[in-house]
Formats: sequence, structure tokens, C-alpha cells
Amino acid sequence: MHEVDMTRCLLQALADWRDQHPMQPCVEQVHLLVGEFTCVEPSQLRLSFAAAVKDTWLAGARLSIESVSLVGKCLVCGNSYRPDPMCGYASPCCGHPLETILSGRELKIQRIDYSRPPICGPPAPVNPCAQTAPSFADPSPCTCPLATP
Repeated sequence: MHEVDMTRCLLQALADWRDQHPMQPCVEQVHLLVGEFTCVEPSQLRLSFAAAVKDTWLAGARLSIESVSLVGKCLVCGNSYRPDPMCGYASPCCGHPLETILSGRELKIQRIDYSRPPICGPPAPVNPCAQTAPSFADPSPCTCPLATP
């Protein structure tokens, strides 16, 4: 289940995004584009995200996932097509194997819906424990495409 790793990368990308804002934004919804060829199960990703953001600065944020269809291009006949795994992803026109993927491998943040906190009086004290994303077993840096929104 690599959805946990994807969630970890997503949380890192969101933390990097948050660091670019002078006032801590209140994230309402995160919109992702997820390609059919990424082997990410949307329901598992939503579950992992919900568990990971509980009691963090992202608590209450929702995850919206838009699926991106797998589209290939045949280098022999030049046609674009929706590869079928039952046919070995080959071109339906000439049977040539899939060599070029035009879409379907996306895994990126499309947009973030957020609001800014009102500016009223002195800033509230910051609880550093509430600011950090939950740690996972592997402390290695994230290298997935989500890390650079």
C-alpha cells in the first residue's frame, strides 16, 4: 500500500507550500490529479490522508481526487488511444506495443482551497507540536512528484 508514502509526500509538499505564506492558511480542500496508471487507490489515499492530518494544522481538510485517463500514442501508426490492459496495452489500430504515454501517470496537486485567518490583535501562541505533520517510519526525504507542486 504505497498510498501511505504518497500521503507522506503530499504532507511534505503542503508543509513547503505553507512555509511560503506569511500567515498560516486554513486549508479546506486539496485537489489532486491522479493518473489511472499510477496504481494509486483513491479511497485508500483519502483514508490515509484523513488519518495523517488528524490533530495537525491540516485537521479538517478534505482531499478531492480527479482521475486522469491513461492515453497512449502509437509510434508506428501515430494514433492516440486509451490502452486496454486486456490487450497488453497495444495499439488497437496496428497492435504495436505501447511506447509513449501521453497522460495517466500524473500525481500532483491541482489546487488548494484555503482561507487566511483574520488579523485581529496579537498572534495566538504557536504550539509547535500541532504544526508538524505526523512522522512515518522512514525519515528519508521525500522524492515523489508531489514534493514540488
